[in-house]
Amino acid sequence: MRPVEIKPNVYWVGGIDWDLRYFHGYLTPRGSTYNAYLIVDDKITLVDTVKHYLFDEMLGRIKAVVDPSRIDYMVVNHVEMDHSGSVPKIMELAPGATVITSPQGKKGLERHYKKDWNFQVVNSGDEVSLGSRTLKFVHTPMVHWPDSMVTYIPEEKLLLPNDAFGQHIAATGRFDDEVGWEVVHEEAAKYYANIVLPYGDQVNKALDVVSRLPVEMIAPSHGVIWRSYLDRILPVYRRWANHETERKALIVYDTMWGSTKKIAQALQEGLEEAGIPVTMRCLQTSHMSEIMPDVLVSKAILVGSPTLNNGMLPSVSGFLTYVRGLRPKKRLGLAFGSYGWGGQGAKEVKAALEAMGWEVPLDVVNIQYIPNGDELAAARETGRRLGEMI
Repeated sequence: MRPVEIKPNVYWVGGIDWDLRYFHGYLTPRGSTYNAYLIVDDKITLVDTVKHYLFDEMLGRIKAVVDPSRIDYMVVNHVEMDHSGSVPKIMELAPGATVITSPQGKKGLERHYKKDWNFQVVNSGDEVSLGSRTLKFVHTPMVHWPDSMVTYIPEEKLLLPNDAFGQHIAATGRFDDEVGWEVVHEEAAKYYANIVLPYGDQVNKALDVVSRLPVEMIAPSHGVIWRSYLDRILPVYRRWANHETERKALIVYDTMWGSTKKIAQALQEGLEEAGIPVTMRCLQTSHMSEIMPDVLVSKAILVGSPTLNNGMLPSVSGFLTYVRGLRPKKRLGLAFGSYGWGGQGAKEVKAALEAMGWEVPLDVVNIQYIPNGDELAAARETGRRLGEMI
């Protein structure tokens, strides 16, 4: 349980969760880390903590640097319990410490833990001197809770942004270049798509703040620390925040007897004839959280369902509910499906796509029972037309 010195006298003292496979509704096959940072100066400061069951691991790393009773400041950038869950135990060990947080953070901590700690509420632009270093605070509300803020250490050009720029990765390396761009970008995209996507406007404001600060290192509260790939991840975050997509299509569907799958394949052929790369995702084999990175970058989203009990399949309904909550914008939508008699499933899909504010320029592809050659050819033509629109 050794700490890692990320800057002179600034240590990573978090916990690694190798076993985490499910977090807030999405799958985390690579596990995760809960990062905390210890700053040793005239005033000893701990920035964020770990989920409660990793407290002993964090404590072991803190003890390798200082006696935890000497902690002067406990900075809480975000109240969510994967980051604040060990604050009560830290405060038991360092009862004289001051808890530094935002106004909403104070309210959230009081509601969560019912403790009368010594609070210091900070606003955007406030600074706290630790001796040779300064903590500067910037509020980033709704990235991704109302209490969220970032802590910046100008002397180290170090940004501690809590959940922003995070990824769910458990790894022996603590830095982006120790894991590699391909993996860390993949997990950063998945994290953004499943958690941060609804808050693009707020992310843009946070990026504006970051752009005005000299930053050499970004140390988030999940995943690895950015030191080598800042020039890559910052523009990518900006594109995601602006809902910029690529010239791609995503087809998501479920099927009962194979007819909806045949329609999906015909649409795929038409899109590819128009020169559009297509990703195919069946909800029987792909978890909706694994599909969200495809949603993040695809201009067109085609969603298919057969009709069951006068509506769409529950798997498709669940996917659309999940996507609606994450609020991707600037997409083209298309609904398709098969049916036995009523045909309501695909119609409900179209209504759901329109309710999200997407442009749905073409009519539903809705075919009874088993599609014949002419119907599949028409579906293929619909795919081609949509491809031209992309």
